[in-house]
Amino acid sequence: MKSVLVDSFAAPMYATNCWVIAPKAGSECVVIDPGMPDVSQQLDEILKKHSLKPVAVIATHGHLDHTFSIQPIADGYSIPAYIHSLDRVALAHPERIHGPEFVATLSAMDFVEPKDVRELRNEEVVELVGMKFKAIHAPGHTAGSLVFVVDDELLVSGDVLFAGSIGRTDLPSGSAEAMETTLRKKILPLGDHLRVLPGHYAETTMAAEKKNNPYLTALKGRY
Repeated sequence: MKSVLVDSFAAPMYATNCWVIAPKAGSECVVIDPGMPDVSQQLDEILKKHSLKPVAVIATHGHLDHTFSIQPIADGYSIPAYIHSLDRVALAHPERIHGPEFVATLSAMDFVEPKDVRELRNEEVVELVGMKFKAIHAPGHTAGSLVFVVDDELLVSGDVLFAGSIGRTDLPSGSAEAMETTLRKKILPLGDHLRVLPGHYAETTMAAEKKNNPYLTALKGRY
């Protein structure tokens, strides 16, 4: 594997991992899933630490704990924001894919899209910072959930796959049936060598998840 810079921090609310990926220190970088509340300051600390310049911000899906800071960061740096076409609506209308208990807390807030939003679809490859980000449509947590294979080295798994677990499927646009199909057809075939950067909790590897994750081992026994 070639050398790549990966750093992260957990947002104060819901401990969402915001990932920063770059080919090396002192280069351009990609920001993934900046959460809530506004995490611009935490991101700035990582950027200064490694002398990085963001050129894009990516959302693995539309839930607010992954997208809350996208607009201030994208517009603040004048960079594009990427999200799957099915979850784009949540950037300006997050209440559409959240549960009622969460929606109640949003009533006094206004949300707008970044100025430059670019929709992603399944198997689309975006070249950023000299690296290839392959978007894989992985519905189940939300209709527009994505995972990203980066240079056949990293898997940014969002809330599809965690260390030892998977994302919930009971919120609007979620589907347990779709999640099972995603895990069977999109996740299990991925290479064991991939380093997994999840939306929450510690990073892991595909080898470890295929061996230990009960949601994956159960599928391997059935198909």
